[in-house]
Amino acid sequence: MNKLALLLEAIKFEHTIFALPFAFLGAFLAARGFPGWEISFWIIMAMTGARSAAMAFNRLADRLDDRLNPRTADRALPRELLSPQLVALFTLASSTLFIFSAWMLNDLAFHLSPIALMIILFYSYTKRFTSLSHLVLGLSLAIAPVGGWVAVQGEIQLASFYVAAAVLFWVGGFDIIYACQDYEFDRSFGRHSLPSKVGIKTALQISSWLHVLMMLVLISAFLYFRLSLLSWIGLVLVGMGLTYEHSLVHPEDLSRLNAAFFTLNGLISSVLFVFVGLDLCLFP
Repeated sequence: MNKLALLLEAIKFEHTIFALPFAFLGAFLAARGFPGWEISFWIIMAMTGARSAAMAFNRLADRLDDRLNPRTADRALPRELLSPQLVALFTLASSTLFIFSAWMLNDLAFHLSPIALMIILFYSYTKRFTSLSHLVLGLSLAIAPVGGWVAVQGEIQLASFYVAAAVLFWVGGFDIIYACQDYEFDRSFGRHSLPSKVGIKTALQISSWLHVLMMLVLISAFLYFRLSLLSWIGLVLVGMGLTYEHSLVHPEDLSRLNAAFFTLNGLISSVLFVFVGLDLCLFP
């Protein structure tokens, strides 16, 4: 049980909340309301498996960097509180849960699950060769709403990519903010983050524009799906949350970055889902 607790802490299991609401957003939009308990259960299982596999694999891929980086040196793997073999086994088990859950949903979800898994695992190596790694992470989470849509409809439709694009811009934007705290390390060890390439000030400006794009895409999506006032209230709250998030960080002061990253982004995804989900259930 101690090892399991260390594993869940190492992968920040509670941060599954970032992507799960968007998976359900795709499912609710596809169903124009609640998609049913069975589909909802297997979406939760699939998202838990996919996100856990991605984070565990990321810890494995970055374990040597984490040992050298003062910010991450006290993580479980660098401190040898967990063995690489155990984390690899956990990654395999989580991947199996994801693929099995996709199989329980429908044939298309099952056939697409290995492709989705390859994308989310591939992200862990992108900082080694491209400063666009933040957008690759965004792509990894953007799979969630498309997956939710496929879980309900059993097919991919263009409409699902509205939310996927919003997630890509949202995640890319906040991951750039998060990467600012590793600016010195990335420059010293040749890691290709956007802040290390263009500087923290310019990176934060790019992050802001990505979040503006997120809002524009969501506005287009709300118009396309003809959502009611309730959804638009949720969108206003999301915009306020993003504005506040950017007010917390400054090129010369990143001391409040953790609050900006963890608390606000969990709230942003949850608030958007709650308001749109209620809208679709009350006014299908």
